[in-house]
Amino acid sequence: MTRFGFHASHEQIDPAQLLVDVRHAESVGFDMAMCSDHIAPWSSRQGHSGNNWTWLGAVLATTAFPIGTLAIPGHRYHPVVLAHQLATLAQMFPDRVWAALGSGEAMNEHVTGARWPQKEERVSHLEESVDVIRRLLTGEEVSHHGSFTVDRARLWDVPEAPPLLLGPAISPPSAARVATWADGLVTVSQPAEVLRDVVTAYSDAGGTGRLAVQVHLSWAPTLQEAEALAHDQWRSNVFAPPVPADTMTTQAFDAMAEHVPEGVVTQTVRVSEDLGRHREWLAEFAELGFDDIYLHHVGQDQAAFIEIFGEQVLPAVRGVNDASN
Repeated sequence: MTRFGFHASHEQIDPAQLLVDVRHAESVGFDMAMCSDHIAPWSSRQGHSGNNWTWLGAVLATTAFPIGTLAIPGHRYHPVVLAHQLATLAQMFPDRVWAALGSGEAMNEHVTGARWPQKEERVSHLEESVDVIRRLLTGEEVSHHGSFTVDRARLWDVPEAPPLLLGPAISPPSAARVATWADGLVTVSQPAEVLRDVVTAYSDAGGTGRLAVQVHLSWAPTLQEAEALAHDQWRSNVFAPPVPADTMTTQAFDAMAEHVPEGVVTQTVRVSEDLGRHREWLAEFAELGFDDIYLHHVGQDQAAFIEIFGEQVLPAVRGVNDASN
C-alpha cells in the first residue's frame, strides 16, 4: 500500500509554524512526515533553518504518525552524538522514527571550520559512521579509529527496536552503494527513466526495505501563481551535483540563482494549478514502485495546499492504488 507523507521544510518555514503544519497534515489524512536537517537555507528568500532534532521531539509528542529526518554524521554531529539523539527519540516514540543518513553539504557543515572533504572521503566517512551508529543503537560499547575517533562510547538508553537507517541516493551508483547498508531507499523526484534506474540499481545491489521519494511540487489557484511561487522559492535548488554539496553559503546560492529562468525550475518542481495533473504525477510515482511518497509543496504558506490535497488529491490517488492492488 502506497503511503503519502508531508515534507516539513525547515529552510522555508519557522519551527513553530511547521508544528502547526504537520498537525494539520495529520488531521486531513497524510500518513506520515519527514523533515530536512539544515543550519542555513538554500536562499535568503527562504529565510529559515530551525534545529530539526529539537523540533522532532516536539512534533513526535504532539502527533501520532511516523516522522523521519535527513541526518548527517558530519562535522556538526559526531556519529556518537547522532546515535544518542536517534536512540532517545526512538526509545520515547517506538516504531515512529527513522533517519536517512547522508554525506552532507558544505553549506551546513562548514560552520565548524573543519576542512570540507572530497565526495569519496565523505562517503567513506558516512559508511564508517553507519557501522558505529548501528552498534551503538544496540547498546554495545564502541571504540573506533578511522576518519573519526570513538573512545568507549555506550548509549545507556536504547530502543527495543532500533530506528530504520535509510539510504539517500539520487544517482544509480549512489543507490547501489547505499544498498549495502540501508534499511530502505530515499530519493527525490526526477524524470521517470532516471528513477527507474535508481530503483533498479538499489534492488540489483541487494537493497531491501521500502522505497521512498520526495516530490517537489507547486500548487496555487492559477498557473501563474504556481509558477511564480516555485521560481521564488526553489530556483536556488536546480543545480546539478556537485554544486549543491560543495557550495558553502546561502549568499553564493542566491548569486548563482539570480538569472535562473522559470522554465528551469519546472524541470525540478511539478508545477500546476490543476489538481488532476498533480493526481496523475503522484500516481506515476506509485507506478514506479515507490512505497512512500512525500509531498513537498515549495511554498511557505502550507495551509491551503494541505487542506485541498488532503480533501481532493490523496483520496483519489489512494483509490486508484487500491483498485490496482
